[in-house]
Amino acid sequence: MALLEARGLSVSYGGLYANDDIDLDCEAGQLVGLIGPNGAGKTTFIDAITGFTSITEGYVTFDGEDLAGKRPDARSQMGLVRTFQSLELFEDLTVRDNLLVAAERPRWYSFLADVFWPGRGKQAALDQVEVALEALQLTDLADKHPSDLSHGQRKLIGVARALAAKPKLLLLDEPAAGLDTKESQLLGDHLRSFLDLGVSLFLIDHDMGLVLNVCDYIYVLDFGKVIAHGPPAQVRADPAVIAAYLGESAGEAQAEAGASASRRAGVATPATEVGDE
Repeated sequence: MALLEARGLSVSYGGLYANDDIDLDCEAGQLVGLIGPNGAGKTTFIDAITGFTSITEGYVTFDGEDLAGKRPDARSQMGLVRTFQSLELFEDLTVRDNLLVAAERPRWYSFLADVFWPGRGKQAALDQVEVALEALQLTDLADKHPSDLSHGQRKLIGVARALAAKPKLLLLDEPAAGLDTKESQLLGDHLRSFLDLGVSLFLIDHDMGLVLNVCDYIYVLDFGKVIAHGPPAQVRADPAVIAAYLGESAGEAQAEAGASASRRAGVATPATEVGDE
């Protein structure tokens, strides 16, 4: 059984289906991607599996447990953690404290735990924060405020904050939006390193160079339906994907740009490992 399984998932608003009968798996230890044109239903899908919008038909399981009826905070407590397109950082807190907010997860028994083991929960949260800062190479910026940092650095803080929550599966909604090619490539390198920390990933992004070159497996949505899925090399060559989304020249150009950046950095990617350059 996959870590995350969606079966027949549909989300409708009146007579309009934003997601239509989607079957999708995220295997543990993999970086899975979801791509599609604007309005294809990508963010609706991530909203549905994290509990921010209601599922009309179908079901989702996470780590073997049906998510029906579970609120977003309960799903997060299970290890299903997401980012949002809007960063919503706390500008009056340092980078470290922004991450600490996500790392600290009070439970109903937290008060008693603090009485008998003072500082125990706090130290565990601080340790998670340091791991996240190191993973995104943000340690030198830990005592700065988000308002003092560049847009690219702020995007990395948003990802680090989600990582500090110690997820089993981290869902990333457009983490490369607004980044230049170099910053996007750096983000891709970081994401692959998360797998070594035991964190599986589900990536939604418009940056084809990023998605096609860092993901192990990719799903393609168009008008709310999955039109293709498979390893990056298979997806980039799929006629339905080329016709519906990538465009023959644009898709190949973006994918090659990402692959070239990876080669210059000396980073092996799923796409290059299968010999598709």
